[in-house]
Order: sequence, then structure tokens, then C-alpha cells
Amino acid sequence: MGGPPYSLTLHGDLGVYGSDHLLKAEHATRVFAVGRHLRQQLCGIGVDNEKIVETFMGVNTGELAKLGSARDMHRAELRLVTVARLDPSKGHLHVLIAIARARDAGIKVRYRIAGQGYFRDAIASKINMLGLSDCVDLCGTVSEMQVYSLLSNSDVFVLASTGEGEAWPVSVMEAMGAGLPVICSEIGATAQMITSGVDGILVRQGDDDAIFRAICSLAGDIEMRERLGKAARQAAIKRFDVAASARVLRQAIAAPQPDRVS
Repeated sequence: MGGPPYSLTLHGDLGVYGSDHLLKAEHATRVFAVGRHLRQQLCGIGVDNEKIVETFMGVNTGELAKLGSARDMHRAELRLVTVARLDPSKGHLHVLIAIARARDAGIKVRYRIAGQGYFRDAIASKINMLGLSDCVDLCGTVSEMQVYSLLSNSDVFVLASTGEGEAWPVSVMEAMGAGLPVICSEIGATAQMITSGVDGILVRQGDDDAIFRAICSLAGDIEMRERLGKAARQAAIKRFDVAASARVLRQAIAAPQPDRVS
């Protein structure tokens, strides 16, 4: 692979996205891996660890930190939100099952799902089957400002992704930046992003019961929601800001370049 020098950025599981990763990495001057798990995958296929720079995709924490200042922590219903394409891998059905159980346990819940995709009909069918049509809203495609509005008017963010492909979910960073406690499955780099019990709650993939328990815990403990939300915001400002991400890139570009394979 001749031509000008180039860098390679990978932010999804190697087995899911793209091909010929080793060849591309060998000819790159720098390989940026979004998360520790991708660094490990790259080393596993033979990429030189010295060439790999661990980074993340940043968000505008300055704007996000303005959200939620008027959030009503004492309202009667717990408002949950998910922002993700409507795809089986995003775990919407697991959240719906957990919400149905929470309702049966007497918890008042409002769940908003933002996003579009081919799985919409299956999600809508599950909502009707579980009798949740009065408390679950399918919002469809939303703009950035609409996402911000949803985050500002919610109490908890949920992402229950399963399988492979998820790396460093931007929606989780945005939710944390907005000061929301996050219920998130252990996938990709989420265990690197969230310290469970400190700035969010991690659950095993596909564990409806764990999601249900997390919802119940947050619904019944306002102080816990406030504590996790504040810690999430501080973690986002410290670790996920777009300026910090750009700084990592600049430093890597300015550093002496390793030899390329010719």
C-alpha cells in the first residue's frame, strides 16, 4: 500500500466492521483504537502495540453540562430514555421486559425510545403485547437538539446492547455529560467508561432481571440518582470531552513516527 502517510482509526469490533485490518495497520503510521478492548483485539491479530494509541470519541461536555438543571427529581414517574437505532442488537426488548416488570411492581415509568430502524415494528409489537402503549413512546428520528431535550427531561438513560460491534457508545457519553445515571450492558468499552455503582450501573448482556433491579433501585432512591448523575457528569467532563480527544490525536501526530512497512 503506497501513497502518502495515513493513520487508521478503529471504533468497532474487528470481526464485525471492515476487513484486512492487519494489512491496513502495518502500513499506517498510527493506529487509533477506541477503547482498551480494541487495543487488545489489534494486538491479538499481530499489530505492534507500540503503534497503537488508545483514544475515544469525544462529545461537547460544555453544552451537555447545561442540561438537566431544571430536572424534577421528585416527579411521580421515573422517566427513562434510550437513543439508538432500532436494531435487535441495541436491546430494546430487554428494557421493555424490565419495564413491564417494574410496572407490575407498582413503579410509574415513562420510557422514550429515540431512533429509527427496521426493527421498529417488532418493538411496537412488543410494546403492545406487554401492555405498555400508555407509557412507552417511539420518537422516531430526532435531531441533536431533540436528543438534548430528551436527556434534559429524563431521569435515567438505558442502553442494553448485546452481541458485538458496540465500542464506545456516544449516546452513553452524552447521557453522562447531561448528568444522567446510566444503566448499560457490559459490551465493548462500557466497563472502561462506567464504574458500576459510582457513575452508572453495568448489567450483563441480555439480563432482563438486572435491568429490572437497576430500574427499581433508581426509582426508589432519589439520592442515588443524584449521586450517580453528578458523578457521571464529572466523569464525562474529565474523560470524554472532545477537546481532550483532540489533544490525544494532536500529541500522537506530533510524536516521532514509527517506520511504515513498505
